[in-house]
Amino acid sequence: MKPLTDKEIRAAFVNCSKGEASRLNTPRNLTELPWEDLDFLGWRDPQAPDRAYLAGELGGRLVAVVLRSTSAASWQARRSICSLCVTPQTGNVALLVAPRAGQAGKQGNSVGAYMCADLACSLYIRGKKEYGTRIHESLTEEERIERLLGNLAEFVGKVTA
Repeated sequence: MKPLTDKEIRAAFVNCSKGEASRLNTPRNLTELPWEDLDFLGWRDPQAPDRAYLAGELGGRLVAVVLRSTSAASWQARRSICSLCVTPQTGNVALLVAPRAGQAGKQGNSVGAYMCADLACSLYIRGKKEYGTRIHESLTEEERIERLLGNLAEFVGKVTA
């Protein structure tokens, strides 16, 4: 993934207003991130633990999505699989919900998926971050990355539909 700027990220949000996008907290360490290992940028808001965000290039354009998570108590001890990277984990998969873009979101409609709570899917796939017991897969790393990007595109497609 190419390095992103704060301005690019804020302009890419599809399911919140420009005012909301200007007030949300983007990562402070953008220049220090391992961009070459990221397929999308995902982060939790340190000032609002129930908020998360993701940004990635889909269909040739940068798209960012606002997410909300369930309470930490409801997912900490469960063993689950991330719907994006298909990584099985105990205590690091949470239900993240995104308001739908446009009028549907204003009416309260949303889309949810179980995802790595820290949104570090790209690092788990590449073995740059450990997550516990690995399951054996016959897919190559490149194929797992393609699956991740496809699952991400499908989720964002539901948000923007």
